[in-house]
Formats: sequence, C-alpha cells, structure tokens
Amino acid sequence: LQKILILLQVTLSVVVGKTLMILFPNAMKRYILKMGEKSRMNRNPKFSYENWGPTFFSFKYLQFVLKVKWKRLEDEAFEGHPAPNTPVVTLGGEVCHLLDFMKDNRPLILNFGSCT
Repeated sequence: LQKILILLQVTLSVVVGKTLMILFPNAMKRYILKMGEKSRMNRNPKFSYENWGPTFFSFKYLQFVLKVKWKRLEDEAFEGHPAPNTPVVTLGGEVCHLLDFMKDNRPLILNFGSCT
C-alpha cells in the first residue's frame, strides 16, 4: 500500500512538473535553478543547467525517485531494534551493506560529510 501511495504521489508531481515546464519554461528554469542552489548543484561552473535541468520530471527522473523512495521504506530504524543493513557504495564503486563493516565487538562509527 505504501509503494502504491508513493507511486501516485511521485507520478502526480512528475506530471504536474512536466506540464509546468512545457507551459512556463522560463519560470520552471528559475525554480529548478533555485532548487539547485539549495543542493549546491549549480556551484560547479562546468555543470550548467542544460546538463541537468531538462532531466527533471522525465521518465528516468520518475524511475530514480521511485527507486530511492521505495528503498527508503526498507531502511526504517526503530529504537531498541537492530539497525537496518542499508546498501552503501564504496569510493571504489563496490556495492556492499553497512553491517559488512562490523568487526568483532567493536562499535561501528559512521561519519558523514561532504566535499564542496
């Protein structure tokens, strides 16, 4: 049931977004660029709007968002319960799972950050 609700929500947002891109291309470009500022996508001068803007609200965009949202349904963590064994990608591109990094009785420490 949750997957169906997510499918309906994401599909509706993609249809509305695509329609607005067709009817109001300049306004949608400004909106998408504003979203890019929040995520810092547009800080790289070699990564222009033309590279990523038109991909918003495409069929591939729909597939990607659905895949991510459906995957997140499996990654719920609850206090007092085991941690989810979330898939992760190493810097070398290898896909493994979070709990693969556990060693003996040592605690697993996760450090999050970003490079800008």
